[in-house]
Amino acid sequence: MALTVKRFHELSLDEYHEMLKLRCAVFVVEQQSPYQEVDDADKEALHLWLRDGDGALAAYARVLPAGVTHETPSIGRVIAAQRGTGAGRRIMEEAIRVAQSELGADVITIEAQVQARGFYEKLGFKQTSDEFDDGGIPHIEMRLTR
Repeated sequence: MALTVKRFHELSLDEYHEMLKLRCAVFVVEQQSPYQEVDDADKEALHLWLRDGDGALAAYARVLPAGVTHETPSIGRVIAAQRGTGAGRRIMEEAIRVAQSELGADVITIEAQVQARGFYEKLGFKQTSDEFDDGGIPHIEMRLTR
């Protein structure tokens, strides 16, 4: 799978449309969570995605500098188009690498869906908050420290 990393101003309209379409299909429609999925943080983000052998979008994540959504650099909107393919793990590994190399992150914050806690723990993240509701879905804050 080929990785692409771009800042907002580098994205083509087609690329941005494709990632928003996937994010809305999963986070809003599939998870039945009506919330403002598109936000101004996209303009500050490094957008990462993987394409499969057929060129289809396989996974996506955005990496945000400190101060945009959290006091530390953060990773969000993590999605794999098809579960069980390893694309989710790979996009997270790449997002961690980008946060550390491009943003100098020693600590990375995420807001994880509670049901995905084990996935993020395997990547080294530790829970740092009580559960909270985000769009009708239980979440927790987690942090990875280098």
